[in-house]
Amino acid sequence: MPDWQPIFAMSVPLLESFIRGTVMYLVVLLLMRLVGQREAGGIGITDVLLVVLVAQAAAPGLSGEASSITDSVVSVITILFWSVVIDALSYRFPVMSHLLKSRPKPLIHKGRLNRRVMRREFMTEEEVTEQLRLYGIQDVSGVERAYIEPNGMISVLQRPDEEPE
Repeated sequence: MPDWQPIFAMSVPLLESFIRGTVMYLVVLLLMRLVGQREAGGIGITDVLLVVLVAQAAAPGLSGEASSITDSVVSVITILFWSVVIDALSYRFPVMSHLLKSRPKPLIHKGRLNRRVMRREFMTEEEVTEQLRLYGIQDVSGVERAYIEPNGMISVLQRPDEEPE
């Protein structure tokens, strides 16, 4: 008969697992916020963070590398807990939202490129015009406003007299 005790018994104290998960989540979240948001693709940077950390935390329990499945479960629960807490804080306290969540950044205003935002997001003028062509816009001057959204996508508000064909 197999000995199930080592599979489910914790090899690391519960508080230590919680603190490790907390510190790693918050550090990686901070680093992701500092890096920028352009390369996130169609999902938000915190969603990418959540998926990567949960997969990494669950992997040892799945492959048998961890001393116990319980250690991996505690790590996953800790990461999910902080994800929900940060979302709740951002929702309930708008001041916290500005610190914890990415905001749209103005990329174009009245037909003029915001070079500072472009530098921050490592975007070239060619990349911006490529994105505008996806909206059927040939020239930056036809854009009233454009924003780089928290998920890395660009949203465009055209000038009223500049409707695409």
